[in-house]
Amino acid sequence: QVKFVESGGGLVQPGGSLRLSCAAAGFNLDYYAIGWFRQAPGKEREGISCISANGRDTWYSEPVKGRFVISTDKAKNTVYLEMSSLKLEDTAVYYCAANLMRVGAHAPMIEHEYSYWGQGTQVTVSS
Repeated sequence: QVKFVESGGGLVQPGGSLRLSCAAAGFNLDYYAIGWFRQAPGKEREGISCISANGRDTWYSEPVKGRFVISTDKAKNTVYLEMSSLKLEDTAVYYCAANLMRVGAHAPMIEHEYSYWGQGTQVTVSS
């Protein structure tokens, strides 16, 4: 089955850090731009970061710019999202997906261009 498997979520205090992992199953990351999305309670899912297929270009939404870092490990066929200086408003379910239409880090992140969605991982920022 072709999909992503996310992990690494949890409960963290404001100001803390987490690293999310997104392992690709059934396909190779070399051929797709990869995006991270999140959906907070009562809100629509939003694209927050993406990385090009070659790993050289990245994009971040304004709410996470300077605090989150996206990266890939091609040997492990895995994408990471390093999150630091976490805020209460970062609480959400985080998803990764592959952009089947682009190889570059493209903004805005258009959700219908993405496929192979994982099940999501919950991140809760609370004191």
